[in-house]
Amino acid sequence: MKISWYNRLYVGDKAKKKRYRIIQGIRKGKPGLDIYVITPASNGNNILDIYPAAEIISPFYKEKEFFIVGIAADYWEALEVAGRVIHDLYRKTEGFNLSDFLNRSR
Repeated sequence: MKISWYNRLYVGDKAKKKRYRIIQGIRKGKPGLDIYVITPASNGNNILDIYPAAEIISPFYKEKEFFIVGIAADYWEALEVAGRVIHDLYRKTEGFNLSDFLNRSR
């Protein structure tokens, strides 16, 4: 599995306190419980996907590439972080083209 990170990573309030521990845990394949990652959607019908971090390190996703745009310390925080991404996306682009938004911000 290949993981890349958004250079302006969105981080939930609870996750901020342990941001580096969360990132290192994901990189080492030991993300911890209740950690969630937000990625661009894997299909064309949605804008974002929310995954438990433990799921993306499973053998099922071994060949998949992930571009992580946000991290959160629990599911509800992941929803808040995803909402913030969508809010910024629409505010800056007046639309919902996530790839344009992410490329502008790189």
